[in-house]
Amino acid sequence: MNNYHVYFTDMHSNIHHEQIKELPKWIEQMKATMDFWPIAYYPFGMQKSDYGIAIEDHFPLDDIQKDWEYLREWCNKTNADGFTMFMGYEWQGSGEDGDHNVFFFDNLQNPVFPYRYQELVDAYKDVKAIGIPHHLAYQLGYRGKNWDTQNDTFSPFVETYSSHGSSENDDNPIPMDRHVHMGPRTGATCVEQGWNKGHRFGVIASGDNHSTPGVYGFGYCAVLAKSNSKEDIWDAFINRRVYGVSKERMIIDYSIDGTTMGGVIKPNKNAQLEFDVIGAKAIDRIEIIKDNVVETMIPHTSTWEKKPLDKTVRFKFQLELGWGPDRRVFPDIESRHWVGSIHTDGKLISIEKCWSTFGQSLDQKDEHDADFEITSYKTTATGKWMGPSAITTEGFIFEIEDDIDHDVVLTIDGVVYSLPIRELLENSRIIPLIDEVKELVKSRFGLTDYYRKDTWWHNCYKIKINKAVPYAGYHAHVSTCIDTTDCSTVRIRAYQKNGGMVWTSPLFVEE
Repeated sequence: MNNYHVYFTDMHSNIHHEQIKELPKWIEQMKATMDFWPIAYYPFGMQKSDYGIAIEDHFPLDDIQKDWEYLREWCNKTNADGFTMFMGYEWQGSGEDGDHNVFFFDNLQNPVFPYRYQELVDAYKDVKAIGIPHHLAYQLGYRGKNWDTQNDTFSPFVETYSSHGSSENDDNPIPMDRHVHMGPRTGATCVEQGWNKGHRFGVIASGDNHSTPGVYGFGYCAVLAKSNSKEDIWDAFINRRVYGVSKERMIIDYSIDGTTMGGVIKPNKNAQLEFDVIGAKAIDRIEIIKDNVVETMIPHTSTWEKKPLDKTVRFKFQLELGWGPDRRVFPDIESRHWVGSIHTDGKLISIEKCWSTFGQSLDQKDEHDADFEITSYKTTATGKWMGPSAITTEGFIFEIEDDIDHDVVLTIDGVVYSLPIRELLENSRIIPLIDEVKELVKSRFGLTDYYRKDTWWHNCYKIKINKAVPYAGYHAHVSTCIDTTDCSTVRIRAYQKNGGMVWTSPLFVEE
């Protein structure tokens, strides 16, 4: 429907002062997983005050500038090597206006730390800079978004979802309770309140990650651009051609009367709305939202399940590797390295990387074969003092087209698993590495038998092969007429059956 490509990134991975020398590793991780990267340097830390209490504040400016020059050096080098990066940093001010990540088109600017948002806007009024608010729905005055000071040019879109949860409104099903010290959330500062006040901005999602960039499940930003060059990505930024996904990389192509999301349309009693949604898992429902009220709910569940499948079937399934020994019982076993491959006689159409930590690799040989190496952990330190991340697996979502009577062949750590495609489409499957954990428990504790099997199940590594979904289950196309004479904004929100979500930027209706 449009001439744009979809490019994904995490616009909110904060590398800290004490981590700055890890920057090359962070860059390599983003080059392996994302299409471009606006980095958000985090110049804050817990500083001991004269009163004895530790208070979060920025580091000495000389230290920040040294970090910034190191960041500039690597951004310049990475851009010269052909991977698009934007320099950025987190600004918090006095907390009265909310937290914002500031990004620059070029690599020539320096960070500033005024107390108020308007001063920040003024400081960069003559340069290409944007300031993106995040975790908006916290309390006003205490790092929640202040819509009375919002500048739609400087902040053309906002972060509606991250590891904090969803700031869209105060009654959505994704709470903001992970960072317990900052909550609870309130509707007074939420994203929808900004539209209610007449502001014109788009939405993204991104991680607010502090240990590993691009954590799977903490949100990604998608942009609609002609290419992933700095110029084309920046054009998408300032024109609000952006959207957010909470987990998997859902693709959405959405327009009204030929105008793409983020744009401005004229009122039309019979406006033509068209969109395609391509999920990574089965789509549950799609909502057309006018002025923050669901106008139409389009079910997708129960529209495709009973349709007969063709001899040649296109499908997706997720492979997860992880779980493993209880750290209370085996404190020395914190990770496992997996070596594997996948083969199909058909065609490997796409492979989505569901990665949350460093140390992963994928090498697609051709349309039939791919090799991979994965390191899984029981958890990550993402969030640092802000709370643990319950991330236990690493893996992939494979999209394949093949004869329904063929097998997909997985080889993991030298063991071959032949997976009939018909069975993949019927149910999920767990492969516990029981023999391995039996040897471990025997060698450590001498235990070989017990009346219940918890000791072995709770401590074994597992392979999960999620139920496959045919193309009809993860693809939806809608073409319909809607009335745009009775609203100021129209947007799309869609849900996968596994809870994954996509939020589009609105189209703005103007006389």
